[in-house]
Amino acid sequence: MTQTNRLIYLHGFRSSPASAKAVWLHARLTELGKAAWFACPQLPASPYEAVQMVKRQFDLQPEDTLVGSSLGGFYATYLAEHTGCRAVLLNPAVNPVRDLRSLVGKHKMYHSDAEFEFRQEYLFELGELEMPVLSFLPRYFLIAAVGDELLDWREMQRHYSGTKQLILPGSDHGLSDFEEYGDQVLQFSGLMPS
Repeated sequence: MTQTNRLIYLHGFRSSPASAKAVWLHARLTELGKAAWFACPQLPASPYEAVQMVKRQFDLQPEDTLVGSSLGGFYATYLAEHTGCRAVLLNPAVNPVRDLRSLVGKHKMYHSDAEFEFRQEYLFELGELEMPVLSFLPRYFLIAAVGDELLDWREMQRHYSGTKQLILPGSDHGLSDFEEYGDQVLQFSGLMPS
């Protein structure tokens, strides 16, 4: 993939490229004749391996945009800080060390019966990826739902203070109404006119 302005979707914990938001973005870019500019890799359970795989696979540039959902938003923030690319954060995990501590163990993926293990050492890896201070606020676009049943939208709003933000009055953690504002994601990424 050699195009500039690529859009790379990073799914959340237990999710996959079959995520409804990833599927919608791919379909929308297909309508726009830009399907080849979209990618959504299956991320490994290890946070360190996940970010290293994305770095190796995509050689991210400032023209690229990561769209990260939940834990994928945490990864997108780390990668944006280290590569200079843009990041759209969909109900991003701000403190996954705290939030995932109780989930150490074996799990099944949401979109298949595939099993994976979230190991204790992955909490340490997550801690190593924390970005408490953001270096260039205009590279970020936060979409946070007040109705998120898993993560606190106010924590997201504070952590990404000063960035472009869309705070949804309802919705849910999975952003089941994503198609209503998905075009704003594409506009921010430069793949669609404003």
